[in-house]
Amino acid sequence: MTHDTQSGAVAPRRHTVVVGGGLAGVTSALALADAGVRVTLLEGRPRLGGLAFSFRRGDLTVDNGQHVYLRCCTAYRWFLDRIEGAALAPLQDRLDVPVLDLARPEGRRLGRLRRDALPVPLHLGRSLAAYPHLSLADRARVGRAALALKGLDLTDPALDTQDFGTWLAAHGQSARAVEALWDLVGVATLNAVASDASLALAAMVFKTGLLSDPGAADIGWARVPLGDLHDRLARKALDSAGVRTVLRTRVTSVSRTGERQWSVQVPGETLQADAVVLAVPQREAHGLLPAGALDAPERLLEIGTAPILNVHVVYDRKVLGRPFFTALGSPVQWVFDRTEASGLREGQYLAVSQSAAQDEIDAPVAVLRERYLPELERLLPPARGAEVKDFFVTRERTATFAPAPGVGRLRPGARTKAPGLCLAGAWTATGWPATMESAVRSGVSAADAVLGALGRPRPRHLFDFEEAA
Repeated sequence: MTHDTQSGAVAPRRHTVVVGGGLAGVTSALALADAGVRVTLLEGRPRLGGLAFSFRRGDLTVDNGQHVYLRCCTAYRWFLDRIEGAALAPLQDRLDVPVLDLARPEGRRLGRLRRDALPVPLHLGRSLAAYPHLSLADRARVGRAALALKGLDLTDPALDTQDFGTWLAAHGQSARAVEALWDLVGVATLNAVASDASLALAAMVFKTGLLSDPGAADIGWARVPLGDLHDRLARKALDSAGVRTVLRTRVTSVSRTGERQWSVQVPGETLQADAVVLAVPQREAHGLLPAGALDAPERLLEIGTAPILNVHVVYDRKVLGRPFFTALGSPVQWVFDRTEASGLREGQYLAVSQSAAQDEIDAPVAVLRERYLPELERLLPPARGAEVKDFFVTRERTATFAPAPGVGRLRPGARTKAPGLCLAGAWTATGWPATMESAVRSGVSAADAVLGALGRPRPRHLFDFEEAA
């Protein structure tokens, strides 16, 4: 309850309904509850976490896909701290990416992308100078392109109209350089090859991750199932903050009942609220938006989607001696050891993460098995004598929004034209591609917009991550 200083009466706490229990919705709910707002969180699935979740398969606990973050992902790191999960998803001490190349005539060759404790851009200088997957001429041209990229103004709207591949070609990058460096990083972070990616988003990724701070690109990932973080710990944090969380409940309509009053309809119940956050995918948000909330709501339907395919292989023995690696000269992109996190007691469980998987997302499991098991044997000689105990596939057909040129003008901000109605989701205008970082940033922005609509001050600690950026 809050006190009305003019009348002396005790007024009810302002109420916000958050629709969607992914990272954006959970973040909004936590941030608002921390600011003293009464919050109801509605999620249609039987769990929280959105598209970063876990499920059971026999004795295994399986993530639907491999999710990583970087040290520069200050908002997601703030989120992990808020749910008391940071120790379960630690960062590398220093960026170190093993890169296996199968395309060389001399056979399988290992290179590494790693940083030194030197200022930008010298922190990557020694690694690039010794990177065996690029020629000497390509290494020199990569350095010049990196300096040109560092000089781009991310606030220039013209960057969003160009594609990254054309920009790289104009700056002397060969097809080999694109494959062995730019797409190696870009496909995993943007979920698109350079020729299909907005220059604005690509520049943001490389400037922030590789050219802002020596440690910005250090990689972190969950050493436990994602459900332990984004569902179990998130639910615990929400409960402790006083948020009412309702699962298996889909919202059917959102409508205004007054100047700053909202009605949220779910099967069998109507919730009244002072504000609403729609933290759902763009098409679902479009279907729930009341008339007049956005000037051009049809733009939400123009935001494309991109798939991610994950291939899961359980061997009867250990075939990979490092936590992860990435590959060139092979359809395999990134491979992670998920043995310990899954609870597997014998053998080894590898997760193969395939971004920008438009050509394979609907391929039958048998076809994918025939394609990927021989590739893993080429990359990992110990796999040649190992028995495959299990092989399965998870598919996220709409894993991310497509980061195509022009997408920037389609992404709305947190505030709408309807007072008290706000948007959240990695697809909103965060400046980031569709990552966990973007989702959390969108949730904080939506909470900030709601607090403004309710006339409430924003707590300083809510934006601690901005100071760490």
